[in-house]
Amino acid sequence: MGDADQDSADRSDGDTNKSDKLFTLKKWNAVAMWSWDVECDTCAICRVQVMDACLRCQAESKKDFYGRQDCVVVWGECNHSFHYCCMSLWVKQNNRCPLCQQEWSIQRMGK
Repeated sequence: MGDADQDSADRSDGDTNKSDKLFTLKKWNAVAMWSWDVECDTCAICRVQVMDACLRCQAESKKDFYGRQDCVVVWGECNHSFHYCCMSLWVKQNNRCPLCQQEWSIQRMGK
């Protein structure tokens, strides 16, 4: 190959590289979402999402030490979750899970 052939080959490779580049990434922002690891994310008793305060806590404006709505979530052995406030009232009348009717037994509590 001569010098003229090499120059035209270099130009053609450079031209294809420039035309292959459709856009340049200048900034990238990541967005993430989270949710409770539960079968159902809505309290079956008050129909409010378990990550939000239950209706009673909202009405009474209960706040924790940090000023957030204070409403604890409780999971049963059946893996159904409810607001603790709602479930404590439910259990007084019926000691069964409102969704699956298994005998209610607390697996864990948390926020």
